[in-house]
Amino acid sequence: MLITKTYHDIPTTLDGGRPIRIFVISPSVPGYPNAKFPGVVCFSEIYQVTGPVERFAGQIASHGYVVACPSTYHEFEGPDAIPYDTEGTDRGNKYKIEKELAAYDEDAKLSIDLLCSLKNCNGRIAATGMCLGGHLAFRAAFDSRVLASVCFFATDVHSATLGKGKNDDSLLRVQNGGLTGKGELVMIFGKQDTHVPRAGRDLIRKILEDANVTTTFLEVQAQHAFIRDESSKGRWDAALTRSLFTFMLEVFERTVGRDLGARVDEGGSIEHVC
Repeated sequence: MLITKTYHDIPTTLDGGRPIRIFVISPSVPGYPNAKFPGVVCFSEIYQVTGPVERFAGQIASHGYVVACPSTYHEFEGPDAIPYDTEGTDRGNKYKIEKELAAYDEDAKLSIDLLCSLKNCNGRIAATGMCLGGHLAFRAAFDSRVLASVCFFATDVHSATLGKGKNDDSLLRVQNGGLTGKGELVMIFGKQDTHVPRAGRDLIRKILEDANVTTTFLEVQAQHAFIRDESSKGRWDAALTRSLFTFMLEVFERTVGRDLGARVDEGGSIEHVC
């Protein structure tokens, strides 16, 4: 499926209303100008919307989804990508803990609002993201409009260190029932990821399972940033990325690609058979 690219500059209510640029990549089907598709918010790493993020989002769009990619650090600089070098890494990590948690959440809301307002989006929304974006996709799941979130190597969830002021409440909200009975959540981590050690992964899994969140938890043989096809510092695994991308599409197709109606708990126990 062909794709088109554009962007929207949306005012924010925080930081004096400085606008956020949201890049939108859409399917294009010649001869069908009124076609509607589900929407996906694709949150980026600490480097904003880089080439790898845009290509990842473009692949999603080419499978029949309108994809919105917000420029996360609009409070601090323009929408251009931050380089994958030492200075860029330091800059992105600095912004990550200087940005207000409420501003992250507003960006997610504005991205979902934008998708729902587009004439080619049917209002069925999913989310995904990598690294910082994996955490933001996790938080986006608290929005009732998001029916599925697929989070790749989400950082800082286990340590509750996202945003300014050390008031990251992602796991606390889960413990308080914020995701119970809501959409589907997929957490994907590399077992060799030094950013999220085993103890952190175990903590996230336990809290999600104790809260009865509909979760798939995948741990694969990979390092951090293994889906980044550029400047991955030797960590890109193309075959594994392709496999997990297919898995993500299955989740999206099943949750937002079809309208199954409201979820109903039919009770009963699973039959123990071979």
